[in-house]
Amino acid sequence: MKKEDIKKVVLAYSGGLDTSIIIPWLKENYNNCEVIAVSGNVGQADELEGLEEKAKKTGASKLYVLDLMDEYVNDFIIPCMKADAVYEGYLLGTSHARPVIAKGLVDIALKEGADAICHGCTGKGNDQVRFELTIKHFAPHMQIIAPWREWSIKSRDEEIDYAEAHNIPLRISRETNYSKDKNMWHLSHEGLDLEDPGNEAQIEKPGFLEMMVSPMQAKDEPETIEMEFESGIPVTLNGEKMSAKDIILKLNEIGGRNGIGLLDLVENRLVGMKSRGIYETPGGTILYAAHEYLETITLDKMTAHKKAELALTFADLVYNGQWYTPLREALSAFVDKTQENVTGKVKLKLYKGNILKAGVWSEYSLYNEELASFGESDYDQTDSKGFINLYGLPIQVQAMLDKKLKK
Repeated sequence: MKKEDIKKVVLAYSGGLDTSIIIPWLKENYNNCEVIAVSGNVGQADELEGLEEKAKKTGASKLYVLDLMDEYVNDFIIPCMKADAVYEGYLLGTSHARPVIAKGLVDIALKEGADAICHGCTGKGNDQVRFELTIKHFAPHMQIIAPWREWSIKSRDEEIDYAEAHNIPLRISRETNYSKDKNMWHLSHEGLDLEDPGNEAQIEKPGFLEMMVSPMQAKDEPETIEMEFESGIPVTLNGEKMSAKDIILKLNEIGGRNGIGLLDLVENRLVGMKSRGIYETPGGTILYAAHEYLETITLDKMTAHKKAELALTFADLVYNGQWYTPLREALSAFVDKTQENVTGKVKLKLYKGNILKAGVWSEYSLYNEELASFGESDYDQTDSKGFINLYGLPIQVQAMLDKKLKK
């Protein structure tokens, strides 16, 4: 579609710096097109306050706020947690939020008869890929506008200049101009002093951390929690039956006050460069630890090891924006099969950023105390001799050949 033919654009709108200036920019550069702002509520809480007024004041015709929290938890967070998917230590907080938001954008774009979908992702980042691959999956015909790949603005300072020139109110200043992404699972911080990996993150500075305190500032007494899972899905917290969403939200509170879930990471972006970010994931870190703890007694060795291998592939797919692919769906089917017996209870002790194991139980436990015991048992230790002879036969044959060839 030619630029002049685009009359209506759906914009992924957060009210942050990028998307705040995109509305007037679209109207200036796309023939005063109608801009429909869409925000996906994935648990960013106070960031949604005042968005409608702000969007309309800057030129949007309307704002949709989509409640995506249940879908986000049940269809994205929990499948990743069951897979133990971790990308270089990162629990995928931005990565698995993008496809659910992008799917919502397509729904509104089709409903409104929009000509294009616009996002505020930079040409250096991963999110442009995550948004656009999802859009291509659900609406392969849809035009996509990415201002960062078109406009002359080159930095966040220049974005602030543009905002000031257009009287667009911002919640940030040049001094607090970190690039952040917040949802119910995590909060990420990038930019400013963090761009130099030689700079220590100011995690004890008031206002820097939002979902948690630093481990050094956490309370001095340990806190013990209990969780129950059914087929890999969390169902109770401290004896109270709750939805997975509510468990995560409560774990955010508990983990936050105990300094759990802080990650300072130099990661390998999809586009090839390394970037440094600070991640706060208090509840998610606890949930992953509890789930993996339960798996230690409910998964057999071969399944556990193969699952660990495939967890890397699963995490790569999610990080790289390939949620809606046959491979990710196939891996999720494998994961669901492995979770059939991941049912039981876990006890954890939390203390100043640490998660300590305090007990795990399951009716499907493969741990046999009698077999594992150093005391007397029915295990016949003489069986190991024949096993070792057979297991070591290839090594023995190779050694014999090497010796013969050296003569």
